[in-house]
Formats: sequence, structure tokens, C-alpha cells
Amino acid sequence: MINMSAWLPDLSSEKQEATIEHKPVMLEEVIKGLNPGPGKVYIDGTVGLGGHSAALLRCFPQIKLLIGCDLDPYALEQAASKLAPFQKKVRLIHTNYIEIPHILEKESIGPVDGILLDLGLSSFQLESPSRGFSFRRDEPLDMRMNPNTKVSAADMVNNLPVAQLIELLKNYGQERWASRIAYAIDRERKKRPILSTKELADLVFKAIPRKRHPRRIHPATKTFQALRIAVNKELDNLSEALRTLPDCLKPSGKLVIISFHSLEDRLVKHAIRNDSRLTPLTKKPITPSTIEIDQNPRARSAKLRIAERVEDANEGGTHEH
Repeated sequence: MINMSAWLPDLSSEKQEATIEHKPVMLEEVIKGLNPGPGKVYIDGTVGLGGHSAALLRCFPQIKLLIGCDLDPYALEQAASKLAPFQKKVRLIHTNYIEIPHILEKESIGPVDGILLDLGLSSFQLESPSRGFSFRRDEPLDMRMNPNTKVSAADMVNNLPVAQLIELLKNYGQERWASRIAYAIDRERKKRPILSTKELADLVFKAIPRKRHPRRIHPATKTFQALRIAVNKELDNLSEALRTLPDCLKPSGKLVIISFHSLEDRLVKHAIRNDSRLTPLTKKPITPSTIEIDQNPRARSAKLRIAERVEDANEGGTHEH
């Protein structure tokens, strides 16, 4: 029996106030893509609240081992509770998914049969108090998935030079009003620090001309996305994972990735297409059904891509990125 407490951080000093209902995205498609079977080993690199992993273990109890990783210790605590019935087959580790190669080496596990990355922000993170991911409430401007990370969104907003703020908003938020927003931030922070989500959201709202406000999303959505990506180094981590994870798969092992915006999906698409270690199994990304979107509106932007490790580990020579 695995002692799961040995793999989890100590959260005794800070507990989340509420457990948020969690709906894993494209559950059936993910399980089918992983191609589960008896004696197989899987890694959920973004285990979150454990929704995908729990379903996988429930449907295929003969799986040998599932390793779940997550940067967010509070989500990981919830996952431990959800996965408790399967704890003999589960290891939960508080770490970034880019550490998967080191975990497999350290535990002498070797290549696995499937790896899942769900790159979305969970309802738990959006709705949890004091995390600063959402502009719907007035919270500290934080956005760190791992609270041990040194730099918060407030640090970036108040300290980055204007030119870097503009670049950040353009590159990570695809925000056409990046310059106006950055200069508005600079004017405000010279008066007093910008420390709350509401302060920043209101500032962005006013910086973008009213007639140019997007119809379907809040004007601050792209700014918040850009800051969250930067704070958590999301695109850097994904690029690193796409470079190293194919070598963590057995021949015919599956790499299943759910992305939620075009920057992520573009990285995944090109990496799979140009990597001689992988064969794409999805010509175009799989998207949620209309029924799923109706039941879980946050799934609407999800895109699922699946690739398979080539049979011969040396086939095709070097890989490109």
C-alpha cells in the first residue's frame, strides 16, 4: 500500500474554504485516446482535482499504476481525496509536469503507456478564494498555481517596465490594446500599487475604448490570461514538455493534450507534426460536443490532440522542434 501522504505537501497551515464541483473536459475522448489496458502505467501530468484519473481507474481497474502531478497543492489535496479508493495504484506528486522524466528516473519506472496534460484552469482555481485568477470578484492579484512561486501577477503589474508589459500582453494575451493598457497601468502604479483583481480589471475596462470592447468576453480577459501565462511560465513549460515527454513513452504509448487557447494549441500541433518520435492520431483537434458545452460552458474552447510514440525508438533519427 502506497503512503500517499509521503507524496503530498503539508497543507495543514492553509485549507481551501470550499470544494468546487469539477467536470473533467472531454472525459470519454481522453480515456479512449489513452487506450487503457491491464498492467499499463499512466501519468496525469496536470491531475488537478483528479477527475480524469478517477474515471480512468474506475473504468479500467486493472491498470498497474497512475502517477498524478500538479503544481497546485490545494488541488492536489482534493485529488488525494477523490483518488483515495484507488490509492494502491496511485502516486500523487506536488511538482511541475516538466519534471516527469526525472520522476520516472528517480522511481526506476521507465517509459509509460500514456501521458495526459490538461492545460486548462480548473473551476476550483477560478472559484477558490484569494487565488486571484478571476476578475469576477475582488481578490489579491496573485495568479500563482504554486503558492511557492516567487513572482505574482501583482509583482509583474507593478514592477515590469512598460515595454515589457506591452510585449507580455501582446505575446501571451494577443491583446491589440496592449500599449494603451500598459500605459494606463503605469500611470496608476505611479500613484499607488495595483494589488487587487478588481483594480486591474477596472483599469483595463477603462483603457480600452468603449466602442471597441469585445462582445463575448470581459475586456480584461486577455490581460488576465497573459499575466497568468507569464506568472506560471505556461508556454515555456509546455515547450519543454513537448521536447522531453516523447522519450517517456513506450512504443505505441499515447500523448494526450487538451489546450484552451490558440497559443497552446499551435505549440502542440507543430510539435507533434514535426517530431519524428511521434505519429499524430488526430489530424484536426477534437472539440467538445454541443451537449458537453451546454453542461460545462468552460469546455467550449478546449482542443484535444493525440499522438502515438513510434514503434522503433531510433526510427527517424533526430527530432525537430
